[in-house]
Amino acid sequence: QVQLVESGGGLVQAGGSLRLSCAASGRTSSAYALGWFRQAPGKEREFVATVSWNGGRTYYADSVKGRFTIYRDISENTVYLQMNSLKPDDTAVYYCAARSLGVVGTENHEYDYWGQGTQVTVSS
Repeated sequence: QVQLVESGGGLVQAGGSLRLSCAASGRTSSAYALGWFRQAPGKEREFVATVSWNGGRTYYADSVKGRFTIYRDISENTVYLQMNSLKPDDTAVYYCAARSLGVVGTENHEYDYWGQGTQVTVSS
């Protein structure tokens, strides 16, 4: 089992920044790829960004490319999502996810464990 605990969400004005954190724990959790997804009201959960097990490979959704950065601290088994130039369309619940395969993935079904989510609200 892998446990994921997100933090760092909140309310921010358009153009502002937030950094989300996700602490992973559990046996072999350091070997998992980690990703961020989000779900806005009335919409399906969508992929945001992912990082491979060793931090060497990242991948982003087109909607956040150039504004968001995903990275992981291997020593602390934590993944971060730095979000800059936020837009009202970024408003959603953000979920951290872990994939046992260790390589990047962009689909919900590719991930084995999920956190509880953290709310991000961007005001115009």
